[in-house]
Amino acid sequence: MALSPDDVRKVARLSRLAIPEDQIESYRTQLGAVLGYIERLRQVNVEGVEPLTHVADTVNRLDDDVPGPTLANEVLMKMAPESVPPFVKVPKVIGDGGGA
Repeated sequence: MALSPDDVRKVARLSRLAIPEDQIESYRTQLGAVLGYIERLRQVNVEGVEPLTHVADTVNRLDDDVPGPTLANEVLMKMAPESVPPFVKVPKVIGDGGGA
């Protein structure tokens, strides 16, 4: 499937990527290779193949929820970078807090 430079620009715009004009040709080649590989995958006969959810024959281990040892509040307050006893102060990560 041959892609035009306009196709690359459209995909970049939809992906909210800024691609410099001098790199459009490089991305056109790379995107064409990806689409070619996807087309090859579409041609693979998978009739009768069971869906694979995990590569190993393991099942999630569900242990009982048993409380373990805890730190004393005073020890935790000494370890925390900032605290407002009896709470540990953490940066805001929801909304306009920025996050980690």
